[in-house]
Amino acid sequence: MTSSSDRSIAVDAQKPRSYEIRTYGCQMNVHDSERLAGLLEEAGYVRAPEGSDGDADVVVFNTCAVRENADNRLYGNLGHLAPKKAKRPGMQIAVGGCLAQKDRDTIVKKAPWVDVVFGTHNIGKLPVLLERARVQKEAQVEIAESLEAFPSTLPTRRESAYAAWVSISVGCNNTCTFCIVPALRGKEKDRRPGDILAEVEALVAEGVSEITLLGQNVNAYGSDIGDREAFSKLLRACGKIEGLERVRFTSPHPRDFTDDVIAAMAETPNVMPQLHMPLQSGSDKVLRAMRRSYRQERYLKIIEKVRAAIPDAAITTDIIVGFPGETEEDFEQTLHVVREARFAQAFTFQYSKRPGTPAAEMEDQVPKEVVQERYERLVALQEEISWEENRKQLGRRLELMVAEGEGRKDGTTRRLSGRAPDNRLVHFTKPDQAVRPGDVVTVEVTYAAPHHLLAEGPVLDVRRTRAGDAWERRNTAEQAKPTGVMLGLPKVGAPAPLPATANSGCGCD
Repeated sequence: MTSSSDRSIAVDAQKPRSYEIRTYGCQMNVHDSERLAGLLEEAGYVRAPEGSDGDADVVVFNTCAVRENADNRLYGNLGHLAPKKAKRPGMQIAVGGCLAQKDRDTIVKKAPWVDVVFGTHNIGKLPVLLERARVQKEAQVEIAESLEAFPSTLPTRRESAYAAWVSISVGCNNTCTFCIVPALRGKEKDRRPGDILAEVEALVAEGVSEITLLGQNVNAYGSDIGDREAFSKLLRACGKIEGLERVRFTSPHPRDFTDDVIAAMAETPNVMPQLHMPLQSGSDKVLRAMRRSYRQERYLKIIEKVRAAIPDAAITTDIIVGFPGETEEDFEQTLHVVREARFAQAFTFQYSKRPGTPAAEMEDQVPKEVVQERYERLVALQEEISWEENRKQLGRRLELMVAEGEGRKDGTTRRLSGRAPDNRLVHFTKPDQAVRPGDVVTVEVTYAAPHHLLAEGPVLDVRRTRAGDAWERRNTAEQAKPTGVMLGLPKVGAPAPLPATANSGCGCD
């Protein structure tokens, strides 16, 4: 583990250096970026004001490699910063994450103005690498081949006062032919249950009331420590933590979705009635080519068991359209599963070659126009189902955890937004009583759209919470600081739930 002394750097006490982190890809990257921010602030940096757009003293790219055009996007952004860096002596640029782990020295060759390149296994080295690059006046490229420190042991600047990610494992033991993550994140490594629960208890003591257990293949937890029921035991243990109101997890793999996990979800009151379980394809032939270790019947059986145990569960998924060799018959099988499963939402992806994956070299790549047509049919079907499922919520009374930054139009509509237990997004009329992110309100649903619900009547109840108190303390502390110095927590809301935006999943679980 990198020590605090190794992470420390010399900074101008009169004018702390500012930083900006740009995060791409999955929730694991979001989790890592919180740690990168914590490391930089421990080293004396301060977060740049919102909208700095490259004007910070240090700009960090936390990259993703699961899309074919990921490198083009990175180099385009680096090119945009090159003239800014040339005009600002002392500005530094760092590139980390999956693309850095994959491309290594290539980044500095293509963009020689980059100061630091670091990988997925050594994020704790960022501050010392920045300082070394400054002193030696040359780029520092350091890529570790194995994990140096579990990310959750590093300092953190969390994205929310009331909700938090808790990583329970890193890496993945699967060999899906479309996914490059195992090559970049390594084999699965589990945290000890006691360490996880200690972190959860510490977060709750700070005011957090919702946690999301995070892993590349979250319900495979236990394979590294030799306990096949470790994940269900962890869920039940979270249920015993006083003050923890909501527990979620992402993303599970159908192969590892066992009956004990379903029972733990149903019998643990603070585990939310929500499941995000990637399907990828409904065709057994395509699933075999993807090296997915389940078939359509197995997947639908899990859905059936979850619904029997948790009738109100909202189930979401990931689907890839146009995998090499996919025929019209194969695609029809995917549509069949969508109709049978009746997902609340689905992340739908057009197959994209990931350089370095077996699928990228497969024959029978599906023509782009065929993929596009199938994609549009799938989206239309899922939109119809999502709307029908949301209309079933009309007239229901829901307890919402008030969110921050989730309703883009809240300011103009005089509404606030919150998440229901099943993670549906609900916009509700702003009450006369002061309501803070993290507080809980009770509302009645009056309108349903495919991707959100409305509660246009009066709020039926407001419950002020310790999480709301934590949000208030954070904002009071931030307002007391000089402009540009943002110690504590940023204003972004809870960890991005699934589903939240069109690109919040990488489609590789």
